[in-house]
Amino acid sequence: MVGARVRRGERVELLKQEAAAAAEGKPPVVLVVSDALGETAELVAKAALSQFHNGPVEIRRFAHVKEEAALEEVLELARQRPSVIVHTLVLPELREALRRRAQELQLLQVDVLGPILEAVGSILPVAPRLKPGLVHRMDQDYFRRVEAIEFAVKYDDGKDPRGLDLADVVLVGVSRTSKTPVSMYLAGRLLKVANVPLVPEMAPPPELFRLSPGKVIGLTINPTQLYHIRCERLRAIGLPPEAEYASLRRIMEELDYAERVFGRVGCPVVEVSNKAVEETANQVWELMQRRG
Repeated sequence: MVGARVRRGERVELLKQEAAAAAEGKPPVVLVVSDALGETAELVAKAALSQFHNGPVEIRRFAHVKEEAALEEVLELARQRPSVIVHTLVLPELREALRRRAQELQLLQVDVLGPILEAVGSILPVAPRLKPGLVHRMDQDYFRRVEAIEFAVKYDDGKDPRGLDLADVVLVGVSRTSKTPVSMYLAGRLLKVANVPLVPEMAPPPELFRLSPGKVIGLTINPTQLYHIRCERLRAIGLPPEAEYASLRRIMEELDYAERVFGRVGCPVVEVSNKAVEETANQVWELMQRRG
C-alpha cells in the first residue's frame, strides 16, 4: 500500500512537471464546461475576470458535455497552460468525476452550480430535477418573448405606422425620452410595443389618433435634464453641444408640441425625469394593467 501511494505521488509530480513545461509562454485560459449551453458559467467567469487587469485571458466554452470521456479533452487542455475550469454541470456523477480528475491532476476547478443546488435543496421540500438546460427551455413564453422583441425592433422609432394597430401599447414622446429602451424592457415582459417620435415639423401618423387612448402612453421629461442628455448625445457622436438639437429653446418647443399631441390623443403621461428605464417601464406596465 505504501509503495502504491509513492507511485501515485510520483505520477502526480510528473504530471505537474509536464504541465508546467507545456504551459511555458502560453496565456492563461478559463475552460467553461456545461452539460447545457454554458452561458451561465461563462458569465460568471467574465464577471470574475473583469476585476483583473493583468493581460489577456482566453475563455473556451465546452457545451453539452454529457459523458465522462468528454471531460478528458478539457483536462488535457487544462494541463497545457495556466488554467481554471469553471463548470455548471447538473448531473452529480459528472460533477464528481470532474472534481476527482481535477484533484488527481492538481488542476483548479470551480463548481458554480453544485453548492447552490445543495443550498436551495436544503430549504425546499422537493429534490432538484437535475435536467441540463432547463433555464433555456424553449417553452411558450420563450417564443412569445422573442416575438415581442422582434416586434419592438420592427416598429421602433415610428418606422412603420402599420404596427400601431398591432401593438399592445404605443409609446410617444420627443427624442431622448427613453422610448426605445422602455420598449425593449416591456418586450421582455411579453408586451408588443411600438413607439413614435414627436417632432414639431413632422405630423404624427394618422393611425395614432385612431387608437384607443388606453393603448397609448406619453413620455415626458424635465427640460433641463433633457438639455444635458442631448448635450451628451451630441458629444458622443462628435457634434458640438451648441447645436440646435440641444438648445433649451428647441427643447421647450418640442415638449410643448408633445403636450398638445398627448392632449389630442387623450393618453396618460409618464414623467421619466431621473428615473431608470426599469422604473419607467414598471410605471407603464402598471398603467396598462389598470386599463386591462
